[in-house]
Amino acid sequence: MTTSRRTVITAAAAAGLVASAATTGTAHAKSGGDSAGKGGAVKEHFGTLADGTRIDRWTIENGRTRLRVLSYGGIVQALEIPDRHGRRANVSLGFDDLDSYVADSPYFGALIGRYGNRIARGTFTLDGKKYQLPINDGPNSLHGGDKGFDKHVWSVEAFRKGADVGLTLRRVSPDGEMGYPGALTVRVDYTLTAAGDFRIDYEATTDKATVVNLTNHTYYNLAGEGGGSVYDHRLEIAASRYTPVGKTLIPTGELAKVAGTPFDFRRTKEIGRDIREAHQQMLYGQGIDHNFVLDKGITSRPEHFLTVTEPESGRVMRIATTEPGVQFYTGNFLTGTFAGTSGRVYRQGDAFALETQHFPDSPNQPSFPSTVLRPGQTYRSTTVHSFSTR
Repeated sequence: MTTSRRTVITAAAAAGLVASAATTGTAHAKSGGDSAGKGGAVKEHFGTLADGTRIDRWTIENGRTRLRVLSYGGIVQALEIPDRHGRRANVSLGFDDLDSYVADSPYFGALIGRYGNRIARGTFTLDGKKYQLPINDGPNSLHGGDKGFDKHVWSVEAFRKGADVGLTLRRVSPDGEMGYPGALTVRVDYTLTAAGDFRIDYEATTDKATVVNLTNHTYYNLAGEGGGSVYDHRLEIAASRYTPVGKTLIPTGELAKVAGTPFDFRRTKEIGRDIREAHQQMLYGQGIDHNFVLDKGITSRPEHFLTVTEPESGRVMRIATTEPGVQFYTGNFLTGTFAGTSGRVYRQGDAFALETQHFPDSPNQPSFPSTVLRPGQTYRSTTVHSFSTR
């Protein structure tokens, strides 16, 4: 799920934001590589921000799965998995250079916070006090504001735990950042398991009551990044209801049945089968950009709720989560203004995002599961992506 307001920023404009990451990812690997770290992780120089901050790219590998992560935004720059013939390809959209991420990325691969998704009019009231957030998506606040977690530098440390390898990302979001109350201490673990699963564990604490909804915004194409439309991918979601939205994509508060609508993925069907249906919700989102209410609800351990298959490569991704919802976004605002790591241009429908989360605008919707975090409590959320072939 991303903003519908797309602004193309030229390389010249981007130069004012980033000072020099003009080489490609391949060049970084050749010229900026550091020695392998704990757990076999490799850290490479990826670019430098305008204030002189070095941005690194970390690479970890386990089995046939390889993951590349940036310290800028906690961005998943590449996720490489094999097809049915054992040929590995990157299945996540992204850029080869730091300039593009800083200048105008639609949240490719990024960590999202403090609040994933939209908050109506950028306001909420907590314990009798009203808070104002940045307005960065029409009349609403999206993904934590105009400088959310996706635009901050994270500390990164590699780890090994038994047969698993991973990266721990940390930062402290100060009290008042983007209008949110409380100093929020955040830890996110990206883990590749011995089975090649990609697991994300989120943890946060606060010193004041606040609202928190963390997620990851990786765009997937299981045919391979730059592989064209994902409308032929076959998808199944264990969700009998979804949250309809108004014209600015804020939920109405209703938990509507998916039965008889284009949002019914309870039985496997192609993503694009009903994408052109003249349903009012499809018109609002210019496709699917909606929160699905998972039948399993909130769980203490990740439970499987979704399977997606790409027929040509045979790649299969299964997702399990502790969260009660998933924002399913069909790349509606990829308009041909981005060229990715493959050198190919991204167009509408060339990827999908599956953002496990609590529901959009929950701070203003008392009937939705609460996103309030208080001192002494610990926010925890886990999502596991498992890969196989058919």
